[in-house]
Amino acid sequence: MSNPDTSISTAQASEIIESVSSPGVVQDSLRDANVKVPTQAELSTVESKLATARSKKDTGDAAFKVGDVKSALRSYHETLLYLHGIDKNALKSLGIGSPSSPSSISAVDQAAGAKDVTTEADVILEKVYANMSACHIKQQNWKRAVDTADKALSKNAANSKALFRKAKALGELGFFEKAEMALNEIKKVAPNEASMADAELARQKMMDRERQKVHDQKMRGWLSREKK
Repeated sequence: MSNPDTSISTAQASEIIESVSSPGVVQDSLRDANVKVPTQAELSTVESKLATARSKKDTGDAAFKVGDVKSALRSYHETLLYLHGIDKNALKSLGIGSPSSPSSISAVDQAAGAKDVTTEADVILEKVYANMSACHIKQQNWKRAVDTADKALSKNAANSKALFRKAKALGELGFFEKAEMALNEIKKVAPNEASMADAELARQKMMDRERQKVHDQKMRGWLSREKK
């Protein structure tokens, strides 16, 4: 679970473009749905930001793979700077949405629901946050690991990597019940990863017992001193 997610394929754009006749149709649909139509300059800016974001993410992934966690985090932070605030209507006009968007939905319906559509920017954000969580785990920065995993899960609640990293960090923070909930969720969304989730749960239970043992020993020592 420590490897970062692979880079985003440009095939995502082509699949969406195939679901409508042309980007121009989407632009017309946006007008029909009474949605602000991005200018050509805005579309060009979005394309440029996405291209830079992909590159920054790839740089971060490469750094993580060779163990350079600080450089990976820096690249991932730079990726976020390029992705935040991108106009979803512009992404729809370009045909850059999630490949999971049903082709049966009309262009007008897609345009009207632009704010709810998962775009390529959302997919990259999900992967970047999940990878940042892995970086924070490497640094034993457990709280940030939980925070970034949660941000990935806000984009995709079924991201098993983010769930696993969240569970691991929660366990290290001593929140074993919450960690167990996340691990059980993995078994629901990714049954093939159940054995890994069970192994982590067993590790955390052992860790909890050891912590409780140390706590009990301290309490006994304190009570002994009180009796003297």
